[in-house]
Amino acid sequence: MSSSIKTSLGIDQTNQVINRLRDANAELLRHYPGDSFHRQPVHTVYGGAQIFKADSAQKLGTAALNAMKAEAPHFVTFAQAIGLQGSSTLPKTAQRISSLEKRLKKNPQNVKTHMPSAWLANTVYNRVIEKLTNEPVEDYRIDFEDGYGNRPDTEEDHHAALTAEEVARGMERKSLPPFIGIRIKPFTEDVKARSIRTLDIFLSTLLSATRGSLPDGFVVTLPKVTSSMHVEALVALFAAIEIHHRLPEGTLKLEIMVETPQSIITTGGSSALPLFVKASGGRCIAAHFGVYDYTASTNITAAYQTMGHPACDFARHMMVVAFAGTGITLSDGATNIMPVGPYRAAKGHRLSAREKKENRVVVQRAWRMGFDDIQHSLQNGFYQGWDLHPAQLPIRYAAVYSFFLSGLDAAAYRLKSFMEKAAQASLVGDIFDDAATGQGLLNFFLRGINCKAITEEEATVTGLSVDEIRTRSFVKILRNRRVNR
Repeated sequence: MSSSIKTSLGIDQTNQVINRLRDANAELLRHYPGDSFHRQPVHTVYGGAQIFKADSAQKLGTAALNAMKAEAPHFVTFAQAIGLQGSSTLPKTAQRISSLEKRLKKNPQNVKTHMPSAWLANTVYNRVIEKLTNEPVEDYRIDFEDGYGNRPDTEEDHHAALTAEEVARGMERKSLPPFIGIRIKPFTEDVKARSIRTLDIFLSTLLSATRGSLPDGFVVTLPKVTSSMHVEALVALFAAIEIHHRLPEGTLKLEIMVETPQSIITTGGSSALPLFVKASGGRCIAAHFGVYDYTASTNITAAYQTMGHPACDFARHMMVVAFAGTGITLSDGATNIMPVGPYRAAKGHRLSAREKKENRVVVQRAWRMGFDDIQHSLQNGFYQGWDLHPAQLPIRYAAVYSFFLSGLDAAAYRLKSFMEKAAQASLVGDIFDDAATGQGLLNFFLRGINCKAITEEEATVTGLSVDEIRTRSFVKILRNRRVNR
């Protein structure tokens, strides 16, 4: 049979093409190494620099728990307020709710099978409370821009130094959230000098106080990026600070904010986003979308400047396409309707029943809007967003947790089936031919575990062990199973 096989290409011709393909594939892999294995926070809380303290995260958690206690003291109330899937089928009377609670405590798996909506509502509610108690804030941004405003130079100098001292104090007390950073002013002509001075004062004060240490997950947010030069300038400042404080090159990281049409399309008609990343020299780790600046800059009137506007979806899709496979994480904006009631009790007084009711209506309406906006972000591939008020934290976690818990069984079945098929296939070198799909399925569980939406034990329904999940790498799991056969 082999004698009848005909070919036209010589070895030199074939190898020449193969080598060109190898170089092209290597170059593509350099630009698109795949999603990062590192934890991504589910939100970033932005707070004005003038109010930041070392224990701000704990105070936010307490305020968030108080908001839940006041406006949704029960899992049924909470589920119905946010429109959680199946909440309309939950019992309404106190007697039936009490009976359901007893069943949930006695046999939650039975309730999950026969009343999945009740199990989901109860599980989400309890895990939100646990999260707000133990790790209420995942990422915090000390804001010197919109949340701070334009102040006298002496005042901003003072706050730049003071917040750095508070961060150092938080590092010592271990009271900081897992991720933290500052947002400086943009590098526009009118405030560029002020922005650079604030960055210098903050970092110089912090590094001096900590003897050259930065908190884990520290990042500098650069807003309103419209030119690659903005990024190049920040990188140059980072390099100078690293040299002065004898930090390893590349220690300081940045994230860009996409807030204008110029951040999307260059004057030449190409995508600006990859150019920003290239200008960062590997320091850019995230891109955040600024909903309201973006809609305002595209002439959308205030009444229609919402998270769900089609103009925002266009920008989000551009970000997803530009950064897919690069390892740069994406964050959406925040719902700007705050869950705050119109009435506050004066010192020594209590609100009337009518005032309490009106407060609850306002808060729950804002909660429902925030929940829907976060679900929309998640469905569009944005697993992180902004929060601006402590009463938004319960909704952030409720939306994220329900997203992962609702998709848990289907994702587990898909990953388990995929693992079984992969086990029968082979690795070419150390790369499975569809490793990206496997890693994508694994990432669903990694994200859910990181934010406490699902437990490691729940993730083992995939057929993976807890130790395998902790490797965070689909290829490593396959390689280890191959070795241990």
